Amino acid sequence: MGSSEGVGTSSKQYGITKPISMAGPTVYDLQRTLELEKFLAVSGLYENNEEAAKREEVLYRLGQIVKHWVKQLTRLKGYTDQMVEDANAIIMTFGSYRLGVHGPGADLDTICIGPSYVNREEDFFYTLHDILANMEEVSELQPIPDAHVPVMKFKFDGISIDLLYASISRLIVPEDLVISDITLLHNVDEPTVRSLNGCRVADQILKLVPNVEHFRTTLRCLKFWAKRRGIYSNVTGFLGGVNLALLVARVCQLYPNAVPSMLVSRFFRVYTQWRWPTPVMLCPIEENQLGFSFWHPRKNPRDRSHLMPIITPAYPCMNSSYNVSTSTLRVMMEQFQFGNKICGDVELNKGCWEDLFEPYSFFESYTNYLQVDVVAADVDDLRNWKGWVGSRLRQLTLMIERDTFGKLQCHPYHHEYMDTSRQSAHCAFFVGLQRKKGEVVQEGQQFDIRGTIDEFLHAVNMYMFWKPEMEIFVSHVRRRQIPCYVFPDGYKRLRSSRPTSTRENHKSFPKNEVSGTDNVERIRKRKNNDGLGVREDATLKKQCSTLPEGRGASSSVSDSQQLSSSEQELGRTESPEPASNSSGFASVTSDSGSSEDIGADSMAGCAEDNTGGVDMMNNNGRFESSTYENVSGTLVKNRLTSSEGVFQHELQQNAMLGMVLDSTGNVHSEVVQEPVIRRLGVASAV
Repeated sequence: MGSSEGVGTSSKQYGITKPISMAGPTVYDLQRTLELEKFLAVSGLYENNEEAAKREEVLYRLGQIVKHWVKQLTRLKGYTDQMVEDANAIIMTFGSYRLGVHGPGADLDTICIGPSYVNREEDFFYTLHDILANMEEVSELQPIPDAHVPVMKFKFDGISIDLLYASISRLIVPEDLVISDITLLHNVDEPTVRSLNGCRVADQILKLVPNVEHFRTTLRCLKFWAKRRGIYSNVTGFLGGVNLALLVARVCQLYPNAVPSMLVSRFFRVYTQWRWPTPVMLCPIEENQLGFSFWHPRKNPRDRSHLMPIITPAYPCMNSSYNVSTSTLRVMMEQFQFGNKICGDVELNKGCWEDLFEPYSFFESYTNYLQVDVVAADVDDLRNWKGWVGSRLRQLTLMIERDTFGKLQCHPYHHEYMDTSRQSAHCAFFVGLQRKKGEVVQEGQQFDIRGTIDEFLHAVNMYMFWKPEMEIFVSHVRRRQIPCYVFPDGYKRLRSSRPTSTRENHKSFPKNEVSGTDNVERIRKRKNNDGLGVREDATLKKQCSTLPEGRGASSSVSDSQQLSSSEQELGRTESPEPASNSSGFASVTSDSGSSEDIGADSMAGCAEDNTGGVDMMNNNGRFESSTYENVSGTLVKNRLTSSEGVFQHELQQNAMLGMVLDSTGNVHSEVVQEPVIRRLGVASAV
């Protein structure tokens, strides 16, 4: 059928290129849009009037608190009575609330804008913090002054709030402050610019889309999709709210007369074909004389290494998705392909919208996982500790990619899981592991990540507010060893049984009794879904004890003492076979099955066979359960660093193509820079 004319059509050009299509919706498109909106409403994505009124009330009360706070500070700092009377601070929103796509229970992103004489370091994070801490309505107060964008998190009357602070170069803050005014950025530091840009970016997005309501419905839909598919987490290297908003806004510009059902389908169609790292931009990058750095890959070498640049439209324009890694980009592209297929079926009446939002089965997608257990003395300490550890998972992904030259890929899952049966406060994160698809595996190839895990633990323990009771355990587990508490109903889903030959092979390996070449040859016969087969009896646990100086690292204890201590403090993940007292994550293993001597007698190894399978060995070439607990700081150094030299990041011209849309909607390619790692004069692509 032809397109219906006059339904909100737009002839104005939006964005940096002409639209791909000016076509409006057909009758079927309008019907599918109604079905989509009905599905979103039934799924509970819209808050009711009572909840909306409560948010407004909380915002008003928060505004009154900061006004009183600034007046109090003005008086204490010795200003005149007139200055005290005129002193003011205002609360503004940004994020999903400002964009109009928030749902029930969503965080409320806010910023307090105050005068020049009220600072962030002392006045905001100490004086205002103490005021909030003494209020009955406030709970779970968590200041994060060292964040990239300093923030105070708390709940006010049950509503989660992220509160930023910006001190602008004015003595009096007007109630009708225009946030888009570029003069607000005069004489302020970069954290203040980043804080203010949350509001400025949201306003620019709404100005740069052809139809705000269509944009909002599409964004609400795709946020829900990203959460269901496990890729909604900017902190772990996936898509956050701003990233998705910019991607959706660009699709709205390319199809200005499309309705939400069309825009959802075009979203997947565009981004499955997008040639990253070609940037997504809503408008030309603005240069200004204020001197702030902005995204400019020709001038800034670091910007050239960004894998999925999504550029903010407000000065200074920045890449909102600098967190994306090779592994997380791979996962997102797979999910874009999934969405594209489902939308194609919906358009052909072979599927329905519910199929698009099918939850991602993370614990059925990989054979091997890293389990990161976080333990603290109480719930309040755990809230702070797990927030810090969760924000470092992206670094773990980057470290593993670096140290395995991209051959071992990671999928950090943003959900956290709690084992309520433990006496101590606890939560766990999981990271899926798989060998890079299409990678040629050589006989005897192995992944040595002992030093990588050690480096990660050391970085985590640099936490500014660390306490002795805060601990972290890193374990390597197979799919069948995933603890029951991660599943919604407390039990594991039934899966189709493995082939009989595979089960028999597992049974034929008596614990600690198979060794040498015979063992390696048997493992080579195994076929695993992702090519990374770690034996079920090879459960690795590593207790964090790489403590920063002055934190009293424990002294060395015997194997039996280590195991007992670990059981008491952390408990056991449910696994088919208990772990023994060997140590290590991976070691170099020769073809004959013996481990290369690295100066630690009890280090267990991880050897990859020619099918990509990985199995744990001790130094005698024997397969056994392995528990690695590093207690006294006597660690094996990162072998990739100590014996193979220091890596330096450089850029090399590679035949990697970027996608550019011309005025006719055709695709052209251009050569872009691809980062490489150069080691001792030998270059290899990341």
